[in-house]
Amino acid sequence: MNALQNPLALLGRILIAWFFVIPGWGKLTGFAGAVGYAQSAGMPMPEVGVAVGLAIEILGGLALLLGLGTRYAAAILAIFTLAATVIFHAYWSVPAEAVMVTKLLFNKNIAIVGGLLAFAAFGAGAWSLDAKRRAA
Repeated sequence: MNALQNPLALLGRILIAWFFVIPGWGKLTGFAGAVGYAQSAGMPMPEVGVAVGLAIEILGGLALLLGLGTRYAAAILAIFTLAATVIFHAYWSVPAEAVMVTKLLFNKNIAIVGGLLAFAAFGAGAWSLDAKRRAA
């Protein structure tokens, strides 16, 4: 199993980064729509919130992907994801017909927070810029 540790860590980083970079880019290119959605969810100062969110998603996702400052990036992304989950997937406050899907999205995000915490705890693995910097 040790032979798979680094390739699996890289694959994990790629897949989790995908979850952040793609939506972050979508917020950047569709800023007005993202602000409208944030406003409809009751977010105060939605323009600022969306701008901060897309920066965290894109920069944090790329850092995770490259394995650069992985522990910090993963911790920041975990906090961000937890906050966004409570704001945008509050299944306890939606109409009955929306509970199932909203709860599914909530639980999916909580699982992603778990994966991020694992990267915060253990780092990116040997196939990362963090490892290259330590070796230099």
